[in-house]
Amino acid sequence: MSLKIRVGQSSQTGLRARNEDYCGVVTPPGEPLTSKGALLAVADGVSGNAGGREAAEMTVRSVLSDYYATPDTWEVHTALDKVLTAANRWLLAQAAANRDLAGMATTLSLLVLRGQRYYMAHIGDTRIYRLRNGELAQLTTDHVWDRPDMRHVLKRAVGLDQHLAVDYAEGAMQAGDVYALLTDGVWEPLGQKAIHHALGLYDNPQMVSDHLLRSALSAGSQDNVTALVVRVDALGADSLSDLLSAASQLAVPPKFKAGEHIDAFEVQELLHESRVSLLYRVRHQQSGQVCVLKTLHPALAEDHDSMQALLNEEWLARRVVSRYVPQVLPLSMEQRTALYYVMSWHVGATLQRRLDQGHHYSSSQTAGLGIQLMRGLGALHRLNILHRDIKPANLHLDESNHLRILDLGVALNTGMAHIPAMHNPGTPSFMAPELFEEPTASVATDLYAAGVTLYHLLTRRYPYGEIEPFQHPRFGEPVPPTRYRPDIPHWLENILLKAVAREPAARFETAEELLLALEQGELKPILPPQRTPLIARARLIKWQWIALLSTVVNVLLIYLLLVS
Repeated sequence: MSLKIRVGQSSQTGLRARNEDYCGVVTPPGEPLTSKGALLAVADGVSGNAGGREAAEMTVRSVLSDYYATPDTWEVHTALDKVLTAANRWLLAQAAANRDLAGMATTLSLLVLRGQRYYMAHIGDTRIYRLRNGELAQLTTDHVWDRPDMRHVLKRAVGLDQHLAVDYAEGAMQAGDVYALLTDGVWEPLGQKAIHHALGLYDNPQMVSDHLLRSALSAGSQDNVTALVVRVDALGADSLSDLLSAASQLAVPPKFKAGEHIDAFEVQELLHESRVSLLYRVRHQQSGQVCVLKTLHPALAEDHDSMQALLNEEWLARRVVSRYVPQVLPLSMEQRTALYYVMSWHVGATLQRRLDQGHHYSSSQTAGLGIQLMRGLGALHRLNILHRDIKPANLHLDESNHLRILDLGVALNTGMAHIPAMHNPGTPSFMAPELFEEPTASVATDLYAAGVTLYHLLTRRYPYGEIEPFQHPRFGEPVPPTRYRPDIPHWLENILLKAVAREPAARFETAEELLLALEQGELKPILPPQRTPLIARARLIKWQWIALLSTVVNVLLIYLLLVS
C-alpha cells in the first residue's frame, strides 16, 4: 500500500512589484515515496532585503533536491536538518560574496508526508494548517517579536544568522487530512475562520489554493500571496515498521537440499548453518546469476524477534551502496513465498576460515586489510549504522583480495529508535570494555572490535586475553602485539594499541581517522599510547583513599613516637 495524496499550489505577485514567494512539491514514485516521502515547501523572501526572491527560490530548490540525496537510514528530521544547515550556509556565503545580495534571507515551512506520519520543519512566519474531521489546527508558531508594532519583524529566518534554529515536529496522519502551507500574505488578511471555511469548501486541492488566493486579495492583502494545499486520500506503508508487519505473513522455509527450488531460485549448496540462520548458494533460474540466500533456521519458525531481526538486516543492507558490503537483490514481498532475502555471491572465504586453514598474515597484509575495513566501516557509520559484531568471521576476502563486511543481523541504525536493539550482541573477546558495564554500542565500540580483529589476525591472540561468554572481565593494560610477533613495526603496534585502548576517549574517534593512520603508516607514525598510572588503574573509590591516607598518617605518627 502506497501513500496517495493530491496537491494544489498557487502563487501571485499581488500588489507588490515583485513576487518574493516561492513554493515547490516533490512526490516521487515507487520506493523513494515509501522511504523518503513527499516533500512540500513554501518560502517567503524577506521583504526590503536584496535577494529576497533569490533566497526563497534557492532555499526551496536546494532542499527539494538535497533531501532525496540523503541516506534512507537517516530519520526525516536528521536529513532536513542537514540540508537546511547547508542552505543557510550557502545564503550567508552568497551575501558575503556579493554586496548586492547583502541581507538576503527567507522564511521557510516544510512538510514531509511519509507512510502514516507527517514531519515538519519551520522557521519564520509562513504557516502550516491542518484540517482534520472538521477541526482546523495551526501546526506552526510564528518567529516574530511579540510587540504589536513589530509583528512583521522576524526573529528567525534562513540566511539571517550563522546559527539556524529550526522548529521540528511530527505526528500521525489520517486519511482525509488537508494540510495548507501559507505565506503571511494569505493567512494574515483571511484569519482562522476564513481559512477553515476555504479548506473544507472543495474536494480538489487546486481549487482550494486558488480560492485562498482570491479571498486574500479580496480581503486587501498588500503582500505576495502563496498557498500550497495537499489532501491525504490514503495512508501508505509506515517505512520499516510496516515492512515488518507485511513480512510477518511469510513463513520460515524448511531446510533445503541441493537441487530444490524456492520461488525463482534453485538451491546449489548449503554454505553455512548456525543455530539462528542458514546460508545457501542459489542460482536465479532465468538470469543464471549466482547469489546467496539467507533465511532463518526452521527451529525459529515461531520466533518473532528473530524474524524481525532478519527483515531489519535486509532493510539496512539494501540501503548500503558500497563495494565493501554485499549488495541485496531488490525482491519485493510479493515475489517471495517464504521469509528470506538474497544478496550478491563472491568467491572467497572469511578471514576466520583462512586463519583456521593456517594462513598467517604479514604486517603489510594486515594494514591493507585494515584500510579496506575502515573504508567499509566508514560507509556504514555515515549512514548511522553500527555493525556491533566486527570480527574475522564476519569479514570476507574474495579471490581479488577485496574485503567485504558480512552479517548486519545485529546491526543497529541509531536513527530508528522504534526498532528494538539486542543487548550485547557481539562476540565477547571483540567487545569493548564499556559494553560489559553499559550495553550501548557506539562508533567507538565498532572501532575497538576492528582493532581487536587486526590484532588477532597478526597474533592469533587478544589484547586483553580471551573472554568467555557470560564472563565479566577486568581490563588492565593491553598486551603489546610485539610480545607475540616481534617483527611487527612500531608504527603499526601504536595504531593497534590506540584502537584497543580501554578508555573510549583514548581511541580513534572515527573510522576515517584510523584509516588515515593506516594509510600514512611509518611516514607519519602516531605516538605510543600513554600507560595508565597504577593508582588510576586501581580505580580506588573515596573511602579507600581515606583508608590509605589514614594508614600513611598513622605509620608516620608511630615512627615519630619511636624516634622521639
